[in-house]
Amino acid sequence: MSVTHGKMGLSLTQEILSHLGLANKTAAWGTLGTLRTFLSFSVDKDVQRLLKAIAGQGVDCIAILDVLTNRSREQRQLISRAFHERTQQDLLKSLQAALSGNLERIVVALLQPAAHLDARELRKALKGSGSAEDVALEILATRTPPQLRECLAVYKHNFQVDAAEDIKSETRGILRDLLLALAKGGREAYTGIIDYNLAAQDVQALKQAEGPSTERMWVLVFTQRNPEHLVRVLNQYQRDVGHELEKTVRARFHGAACVALLSLALVIRNTPLYFADKLHQALQETEPNYQVLMRILISRSETDLLSIRAEFRKKYGKSLYSSLQDAVKGDCRSALLALCRAEDL
Repeated sequence: MSVTHGKMGLSLTQEILSHLGLANKTAAWGTLGTLRTFLSFSVDKDVQRLLKAIAGQGVDCIAILDVLTNRSREQRQLISRAFHERTQQDLLKSLQAALSGNLERIVVALLQPAAHLDARELRKALKGSGSAEDVALEILATRTPPQLRECLAVYKHNFQVDAAEDIKSETRGILRDLLLALAKGGREAYTGIIDYNLAAQDVQALKQAEGPSTERMWVLVFTQRNPEHLVRVLNQYQRDVGHELEKTVRARFHGAACVALLSLALVIRNTPLYFADKLHQALQETEPNYQVLMRILISRSETDLLSIRAEFRKKYGKSLYSSLQDAVKGDCRSALLALCRAEDL
C-alpha cells in the first residue's frame, strides 16, 4: 500500500467513524468509559474492606475510594446490598457519618443509582438554582431514552410530582417548551434510512423561522428529530446560508433560550465536546465547580469519558487529568482523578 493510499484510507476511516456516533454505540464497540467492570470482583472482600475503613480509629479514605472508584455502578450497588445484609446497616448512611465535605458528596453520588442521582440533580436545577438551561438540559438531552424514563419515574416517586409540572412552574418561554419536549422523550429513533427530503424541509423551515411566533419550529426540529438527521440538517443549513446555524441562534434568541439552543446544537454535533466544554468551564471558575465535576465524571465514567478526555485535550491543549490536578484541592481530588483515570499525552 502506498503512503498516499494509506492517508486516503485513514481519512475515509476517520470520516466513517465520525458519523457513527461511537459514544452512543458502546454496546457494539465496547465501553468508551474509564471505569470498567472489575474482573476480580469479590463482594465479600469489598464489604470487609469498607467495614475496616470506617470502623477503625481513623477513617481510611484511601481504602474507601480505592473500592468505590474501581467498581462499576452495578458492582457498587451489589456492595451496598451485601453490606446491609451482613451488618444490618446502610452503607450510604455509614459513609456519610464517617465523611464530610466534597468527599462525602462524591461518595454519596458514587453509591446512588444513576437514575436517583439524575433525579436529584434535575430537581435541584429546576427548584431555585437558576440552572435549568444548563443542568436540566444536560440531563434531559444526553441520557438515553431508558435512562431518561427511569430518571423521571424516580423524580415522581421521590418528589411526589412530575418533572414536567416543575418545568412548567419554574421555566418559561422557549426554554420551557424545549425542556418539556425533551422530557417527553419523543425524539425519533434512527432507522438507518436517510430522508433527504425531510432534511431539506427542516432546513427551509429553520431559514424561514426567524420572525416572531416561530419558536415552535425550532422546538420541533431540535427535540424531535434523531441526532443523525439533525447533523445533516446543521451541515446543509451551513451550505445553504453560508454560516453555521449557531450564528442565527445567537442573533434570533437571547438569554436562557439562546444558551439552551446552542447547548442542544453542540450535543447534536459532538456530545463528548459538549461535556469537555462544561468541565473546562467548571475548572476555570475561581473555586472549581465541584458539583459539575462530580456529576459529569461520575455519569460519563462508564459511557464516554475517554472520548470527553480526547476532546478536552484537543481543544484546550492540556489533558483533563492535568487540569484536575492543577485546579482541584481537598479530599475529593483523588476521587476525581481516579474517575478520570489517566493522563492524555
